Amino acid sequence: MSWSGHYHGYGPWIGAPENYHNEGNRRPPHPDPPAALAPDDKVAERALARYREVAAEFPTSNLPPMMTGHWLLKRNQASVDRTWADPAVALEWMTKHYLANPSFEREDGKQAYAGLDTKRDYATDVLPLGVDVTWAYYNRSGNIVSISVVCCPNRHHPELACPLPPS
Repeated sequence: MSWSGHYHGYGPWIGAPENYHNEGNRRPPHPDPPAALAPDDKVAERALARYREVAAEFPTSNLPPMMTGHWLLKRNQASVDRTWADPAVALEWMTKHYLANPSFEREDGKQAYAGLDTKRDYATDVLPLGVDVTWAYYNRSGNIVSISVVCCPNRHHPELACPLPPS
């Protein structure tokens, strides 16, 4: 499997579990808006209002999307400073943020998550192949941390354009 492209870093997002678990806010709006409203159709009115809310908020929100490749739809979240040609540089960025936001540690001493070495080994293997990597976990304060590196062009969403203008 061959892939050629670059990498965008997103995050770290650190927030309350209830925000992260609200999946409706983590999905892009459907490409087809709801049908035209019938007079006094309260259900249709609520559906249209929710559609408009998602259409306005999803592209600008820093809340991690359900599908990692959908970060590319969030144009204002991409940055030249977090775009790399070298997967090793992208991985160092992830590692720096992981170390600055350590994961939850169980009281019984057992491991709650895969260790950093395991995470790094996996990312080292898959990033050059064009596979996105996200590290999402609970931190010591009980918030969720999400750090992502997204491949561009994206293997799973090839129709999504790079969020940065051509240089």
